[in-house]
Amino acid sequence: MSKAFTRESNDADDEDELAALPAIPAGTKNYITPAGFRRMKEEYKQLWEVERPALVQTISWAASNGDRSENGDYIYGKKRLREIDRRLRFLAKRLENSEVVDPVLRQGCEQVFFGATVTVCHGDGVERTYCIVGVEEADVSRGHISWVSPLARALLKARPDDEVKLQLPNGVEELVVVEVNYQEI
Repeated sequence: MSKAFTRESNDADDEDELAALPAIPAGTKNYITPAGFRRMKEEYKQLWEVERPALVQTISWAASNGDRSENGDYIYGKKRLREIDRRLRFLAKRLENSEVVDPVLRQGCEQVFFGATVTVCHGDGVERTYCIVGVEEADVSRGHISWVSPLARALLKARPDDEVKLQLPNGVEELVVVEVNYQEI
């Protein structure tokens, strides 16, 4: 059968992408720092006001050229448009369900909650500092961990000098909380 008479579906790609999204526990808000919320809004605005209109214009031009079955600008433009629309829906839903929590407002608090910058001493004696941030803001290379991560969950409500247990696939690691502070992230 000719390829012209078959329809390729990207539904499997959509499902894979949705399954790969970071999970937020059911019934909870999407906690996020003010900087993370601002970045998500800026990305939404960039996609909606700049990238999408330019792409729609390119697709319209490509469609006016005639045969769409072998028109690369049209085919790849439509694919990119679906990706942008999918990202816009995702961002809109996350922004709608977001609860902005400013860590600066918690200064003076000694317990670990969302937005805390926590210094812990690992079992090997090495001290590391982690910032507990929103799911979309997590970046382990910068020491930013998601509030739903196992490490953050183990640290929640701990105070300086508390010993917490982190369940790892190969056993349990004991961590000692050295310092807890709240600052702009």
